Amino acid sequence: FPLANVCVVKVDGTPYLCKADEVGEICVNSGATGMAYFGLLGITKNVFEAFPVTAAGVPVSDQPFTRTGLLGFVGPDYLVFVVGKLDGLMTVSGRRHNADDVVATALAVEPMKFVYRGRIAVFSVTVLHDDRIVLVAEQRPDASEEDSFQWMSRVLQAIDSIHQVGVYCLALVPANTLPKAPLGGIHISETKQRFLEGALHPCNVLMCPHTCVTNLPKPRQKQPDVGPASMIVGNLVAGKRIAQASGRDVTQLEDNDQARKFLYLADVLQWRAQTTPDHPLFLLLNSKGAVASTASCVQLHKRAERVAVALMEKGRLNVGDHVALVFPPGVDLIATFYGCLYAGCIPITVRPPHPQNLATTLPTVKMIVEVSKSACILTTQAIMKLLKSKEAATAVDIKTWPTILDTDEMPKKKLATIFRPTSPDMLAYLDFSVSTTGILAGVKMSHAATSALCRSIKLQCELYPSRQIAICLDPYCGLGFALWCLCSVYSGHQSILVPPLELESNVSLWLSAVSQYKVRVTFCSYSVMEMCTKGLGTQTDILRMKGVNLSCVRTCMVVAEERPRITLTQSFSKLFKDLGLSARAVSTTFGCRVNIAICLQGTAGPDPTTVYVDMRALRHDRVRLVERGSPHSLPLMESGKILPGVKVIIAHTETKGPLGDSHLGEIWVSSPHNATGYYTVYGEEALHADHFTARLSFGDTQTLWARTGYLGFLRRTELTDASGERHDALYVVGSLDETLELRGMRYHPIDIETSVIRAHKSIAECAVFTWTNLLVVVVELEGSEQEALDLVALVTNVVLEEHYLIVGVVVIVDPGVIPINSRGEKQRMHLRDGFLADQLDPIYVAYNM
Repeated sequence: FPLANVCVVKVDGTPYLCKADEVGEICVNSGATGMAYFGLLGITKNVFEAFPVTAAGVPVSDQPFTRTGLLGFVGPDYLVFVVGKLDGLMTVSGRRHNADDVVATALAVEPMKFVYRGRIAVFSVTVLHDDRIVLVAEQRPDASEEDSFQWMSRVLQAIDSIHQVGVYCLALVPANTLPKAPLGGIHISETKQRFLEGALHPCNVLMCPHTCVTNLPKPRQKQPDVGPASMIVGNLVAGKRIAQASGRDVTQLEDNDQARKFLYLADVLQWRAQTTPDHPLFLLLNSKGAVASTASCVQLHKRAERVAVALMEKGRLNVGDHVALVFPPGVDLIATFYGCLYAGCIPITVRPPHPQNLATTLPTVKMIVEVSKSACILTTQAIMKLLKSKEAATAVDIKTWPTILDTDEMPKKKLATIFRPTSPDMLAYLDFSVSTTGILAGVKMSHAATSALCRSIKLQCELYPSRQIAICLDPYCGLGFALWCLCSVYSGHQSILVPPLELESNVSLWLSAVSQYKVRVTFCSYSVMEMCTKGLGTQTDILRMKGVNLSCVRTCMVVAEERPRITLTQSFSKLFKDLGLSARAVSTTFGCRVNIAICLQGTAGPDPTTVYVDMRALRHDRVRLVERGSPHSLPLMESGKILPGVKVIIAHTETKGPLGDSHLGEIWVSSPHNATGYYTVYGEEALHADHFTARLSFGDTQTLWARTGYLGFLRRTELTDASGERHDALYVVGSLDETLELRGMRYHPIDIETSVIRAHKSIAECAVFTWTNLLVVVVELEGSEQEALDLVALVTNVVLEEHYLIVGVVVIVDPGVIPINSRGEKQRMHLRDGFLADQLDPIYVAYNM
């Protein structure tokens, strides 16, 4: 071009001239180029006013050059060669690749007519500090699934052999769906935007993170720990205060606790039936909010007597026999529990099978009845018919049920003598629960532990006969069972019982009851809280007009056996603030199999505190406290207050030595209401004996502790507790059984799941587990199925970025596929079994290469 100067400059930074054999950006100085972009000063300066310099930094000319955005070099005879465009430049692991070259390679792959009108877009996205190549192609309308995958695998091989680079994601979209540029080509930046937003809607996806991502941090090698000689001096471990904390001392607390003088709960009920016969203990509400049934002290006592007579006469049971109580939540369940105690039998409460879902619920009932060695089943006539029905026979062997008695027709005879145990250490009841890892574990509760549990809860919540509490929990195990069946009889307060199942037909039932009865203390589960948050989100105005007022609530406790779900409790508090719920009211409890009530906020003591820890340090079993909002920070909320009579210590998971303040380890607990052991059939007690009778390897080696199986830490706060001491807060991080060991680090599934749920608006729920050594991510899609494949790349990206893990399999399923137990916890092991048995009926399964 006459009167024009051309030079080639380096692509990045200062425009140094390139060497003769170097490719760079072509710049032109000519009177015929444009002068500026209208109104865009910054870009104008960069594009139209470049001053190329020599290696020594001397400007080549005093005239400004214009950058063309083209890549090329100047050849012999001043010929200018263009090799590509600057905006198609991708730098992967320090090597440069040109998008147009990659497109050309893909177009040359047989069958060449597979790609519709040759429409292919190639661009790079940054994932985990490096550019990753994404190739999107429109496929012909008549292409089969088989054709697609064959073509995709050939493209991967071709690009690998010609360019020596891996493709991170290869996506095929239907013909004519990629955004078009004004001149009819593909609009690359718009395509990239859609890919990152999850709005591309591919019909086939192949991701290759395993082959592409080579810059993961090195897997952690476990370092040999300092042995037990790590110096204990007084109360210090290696210069830090030993992480040990306890609730108030039960022996020091003088309160007018009348029930204390009785060793057994059955004695307390008889005493209440004599001294305050008409005092109401229980109110059961139906789905309309009306009182379905009630029980006063004397009514409960009389019903229990009739049950005891039936057990002895109709059931011909002996003292010490085990009895399964299969009842819906209600007063019958409570009465039969005391009937068993009166007869000297050992009760086991069991959730009834679901009539519409016998295939999955009945085997659990059968298993508990068998494992608990129940000699008899007490139930209602309706459930008795169900257990013996033809439908039941398809799920279990109905011929092997023990004696089944129904409590609808009971003898009106008086009980000759009420059984009295010979020692408080005798077994009172068995508590069976299925853990999230799918293990059925029954624990033994002695009479002494039962009374100690009731007393501890009474002191923490200040429960007296004049009090009312509302309970929206399942009554079958753990703290839910204790609050339904034990506490009212011990403390004499009135319990308003709201079965969570009733919320399915009337979601405002629990909160309306709390308001109507002006309840100060109430308990619920996470599933109930979630139902209220989702189901009543738009109805707070209607509830206010109906007169629902929650300003009476002093404490609302979520009964949990997991890390507190801060997001849920906060959105619940925010939502119902409009109805007068105090921001300080909501807290969570903590219990587990070895001790069902370790922490519970109660009525006194400072509010629960929240700390922020570094998620990366947590993977290495370390606690690093950080500021709110700092990168990789994870909020942890204290799980209520440690109950009176409970001592907690943090022990090293391997050496079993005591740890210091703010160190992560296993939570160990010592308390008069610890369970006394697992109750299992196969004599596996030896395996788990140390769960209940563990000793520290050094320091205080005398105390017997129960191991909770949960990771957590204790931290001394600046707050003062009820006894005037500085308050020690317990933070639960998660169950050891659930953690995933990946690349030498310990991951908590919930952290990965939280990241995944944030990745796209259509992800309703997520659960992760490992299969061989692959990480499997199951995602529930709440949206149209055409979005399903958009999620594969987004899920893979977010887990790489935030957790340094490569996802092996992404499974996209319909809402409701991830199984949830009655506590609202995800049953990840059930899900894993379903995945391996090919029972999930997924929308799409992506195996990442």
